[in-house]
Amino acid sequence: MHVLESRTASSPSRSNASPAGEPDGRTSHGLLTSSTSWRVLVAEGNHSDATVLVRELRRHGHDVYSAETGRETLESFEASDLVLLDLDFPDLDGLEVCRGIRSFSNIPIIAVTYRETELDCVLGLQAGADDYLVKPYGFRELIARMEAVMRRAQPLLAASTTVSYGPLSIDASRREVSLDGRPIDVTRKEFDLLYLLASRPQAVIPRKRLMHQVWGDSWSRRTVDTHVSSLRNKLGSSGWIITVRGVGFRLGTLEELS
Repeated sequence: MHVLESRTASSPSRSNASPAGEPDGRTSHGLLTSSTSWRVLVAEGNHSDATVLVRELRRHGHDVYSAETGRETLESFEASDLVLLDLDFPDLDGLEVCRGIRSFSNIPIIAVTYRETELDCVLGLQAGADDYLVKPYGFRELIARMEAVMRRAQPLLAASTTVSYGPLSIDASRREVSLDGRPIDVTRKEFDLLYLLASRPQAVIPRKRLMHQVWGDSWSRRTVDTHVSSLRNKLGSSGWIITVRGVGFRLGTLEELS
């Protein structure tokens, strides 16, 4: 069964219309499906379902990456603005994955699943999902639900988008970095890397986790080292990012920078 289905088949002339809409970001009815682009994690245990959903979301302008296991989802969700969470993974129960995400983050979660009973929905919401959508579904409905949960999340996100660490300030909403009030020009990936480290300044972030969350499926060991080196140069000191051999990286302490 296809995860996406048209909910407008009552009109013969529209019964074959793609539920994902036209390539320009409009539905077959001429309505905008989404006015904002987000980084979306498609956490989906079914490979074919994931492929369809990733393709359609990218067609509509979203930055999308995927995870096909519960463990992979727990390792990668922090890099996203929104998680579309299947509840049937090959390794972990989806409800436990949902609880795991929610115990660490307030990131918006929409459970997208074949589990269709009222009890399933209640358990999903109690586990921490912000919304619950049963497969198969109309793509326009999915977009509408994504927009709704993101609207509700905006006040919370706005309150926590700036990370300050000594003279370093990182504004996630504007994607701007400043040091002692001086703007630092960074690339998109450099920003994502620095923000991830600064969000947990006391923690060592494993190299593999950094690579997966910042670069998704397209990375190499040299990619991380190159971006770390570039950030050190732009911030004016190698002490800003410390290499922990055999593990990963952490933000330098203020004592190490003084």
